[in-house]
Amino acid sequence: MPLVEGRVRPRMDQLAARLGEADWLDGAFSAGDILMVSVLFRLRSSGILDEYPNLAAYVARGEARSAYQRAFAAQLAINNPSAG
Repeated sequence: MPLVEGRVRPRMDQLAARLGEADWLDGAFSAGDILMVSVLFRLRSSGILDEYPNLAAYVARGEARSAYQRAFAAQLAINNPSAG
């Protein structure tokens, strides 16, 4: 895990700086945000996301969007047909 964390943290630093205080990465909510929220969501259980308050808030905003919820449900249905 230390090797992974050593590679993840510099990218998280860059992403946190890029997002800053903005709601979304490129102005308006976009497919890029859906993808990035999906990637960051996977870090939640590691505790790394909690070290970046603006990114944790970004993930929460993204998860609350109906477009994200639809995309997540569609992906879940593909990966787990019996869940749908």
